[in-house]
This record gives sequence, C-alpha cells and structure tokens, in this order.
Amino acid sequence: MRGLSAVYRKELEDHFSSARFTLLLTLILMVSLIMAYTTGNGLRKELEGFAKPALVFLLLFTSTGALFSLAQFVAFFGPLIGLVLGFDAINRERAQRTLAKLVAQPIYRDSIINGKFLAGLTTVTVLLAGIVLLISGLGLRELGVVPGWEEVGRLAVYLVISVLYVGFWLGLAILASVLFRGMATSALAVLALWIFLAFFVPLGATLVADSVVPVPTTGQAEIDTVLRHETIKRAVSYVSPIALYTDATSVILDPMRKTTRALVLVGPLERLSLSRFQNPLPLGQSALVVAPHLILLVALTFVCFAISYAAFMRQEVRTT
Repeated sequence: MRGLSAVYRKELEDHFSSARFTLLLTLILMVSLIMAYTTGNGLRKELEGFAKPALVFLLLFTSTGALFSLAQFVAFFGPLIGLVLGFDAINRERAQRTLAKLVAQPIYRDSIINGKFLAGLTTVTVLLAGIVLLISGLGLRELGVVPGWEEVGRLAVYLVISVLYVGFWLGLAILASVLFRGMATSALAVLALWIFLAFFVPLGATLVADSVVPVPTTGQAEIDTVLRHETIKRAVSYVSPIALYTDATSVILDPMRKTTRALVLVGPLERLSLSRFQNPLPLGQSALVVAPHLILLVALTFVCFAISYAAFMRQEVRTT
C-alpha cells in the first residue's frame, strides 16, 4: 500500500505540473465559459416575463446554445482527456529508461500500473468537476436560480457517470501504452479507435438496421417493422460506449424523459391517462432506468484495465 501511494503521488504531481494538463485545463475552461455564457444568456432571454419552471437549472447542461451542450461536449471530446492522460503511461517510462529503476524499488510491481490509473482517474475527476462547478456558478449568475437538492443530486450522478466514462478511455489508453512500445504508435491507435467508435459505429448501426429490416421510404411502414429496425440499430450502436453514455446522461439530466429509447409507442390506455407521464421522474427512478448502462460502463472500464494489468504483469522489464 505504501508503494501504491508513492506512485500515485508521483504520477499526480506529474499530471498537475505537466504542459499537457495546462493545455487541457485552458481548453476546457475556455469551452466551458463559452458554453455557460451562451446557454445561460439564451435561457435568460427565453424566460423573461415568465415564471421560471421547475428544474430549469439542468437546462444549463442540456441546452445546446450557440455550439453544443455540456453533455454533448463530454460525450464526444471527453474521451480525448483520458486518451491524452494515458497513452504514454508505460511506454514513456520505457523510452526514458526509468521503468527498470522503478521496478527495482521496494514496491510491488502492480502498484505501478494501479497508481498510474488512479492518478489519471483523479485528474479526470478534477477536470470534470471543474467544468460542472464553473457552468453551475455562471448559471447562477445568469439565471438567478438556486438549484434544489434534486438538481444537485442529478448533477452528482452525472459527474460519477462522466468519470466512469472517461475512465474507460483512460484504461484503453493505458492498455495501448502497455502493448505498443512507441508513444506515437499508441497515440495513433487509441485515436483511430476513438474515431471509429464515435463516427463509424453510428453509421454502421444505421446500415445494419437498413439491410436487416429495411423501412420503406414511401408509404406508411408497419409498426413491427419500425420497432425491429430501431431495436437492431440501438443494439449495434451500443458497441460504442459513447451511445451508452449519451443515453444514460440524457435520462439523468432530463427528468421528463422516462426511458432511454428513442422510439416509444403509447397504447390506448396510456392515451387516456397521459397525465401520469407528464410529471418528472424522481432521481431514484431515473437512476433505475440508467442502471444497466451504468453497470455496462463500469464493466467495460474494469475489463479494459484488467487486460492492461495482466499484460503489464506478464511483460519483461529489461535494464538495458
């Protein structure tokens, strides 16, 4: 445990004092300021002369404003934080010939990779918490609305999901740094995988659904056909953790959303009592809706890091 804490402190100091952390923090602060100002200003103009609705504070994180919302920003660009922090975690030590010296110290070998992962996860938590607090502070100034405990709880759950989501990409980057000895190679590998999962998987999901269950473009399609088409498209898109994260955060940050499905059919009995579905879901119910997505994100993160751990423990460390 003493060796783990030593590696953790050393890696944490390296992260916070590195130029890459300064660049990441500057970029995140700049984007957060722009998003918070444009979104808050737009909401304030829209709500002028009207009573502020309940849970309006959460709109700061879901409204697109002039660019994109915070949820969209973290979904597509959050992985880059994990990739930048972890793509050279191990192979940098090899290139600088410090890995053998580190292993020779009176610490367990697994403390090295565990400390690096925990330090990266702490850095990710600090960055994401900074984004949420910054947008919340500027939102208080622009809207003049104090968030209730329901909104604070939803933002806390959102922050936990975001940390786990970026932690998956951090574990993936550490895995690349273990498997590839060149830092440029590992960086290109994880960047290519991010591009594939972010852009090509949604396109592939649409193509697979269109080929398996085609929906006619002319005329009225049958309900069963549309449902099967959407089910296949959704199942294929869940190959990417980006889809899992997007669906989970959309339910957490939008209390009026009752399901992660994009297409919902309402039967005759539901039409007679639509008032039941017009009230926001409590936080506990929203958490139950996204529980499968959260479990999958945790499982993916642990599996990815476990592969990195096993590969690192089996590798030979030479002194020359």
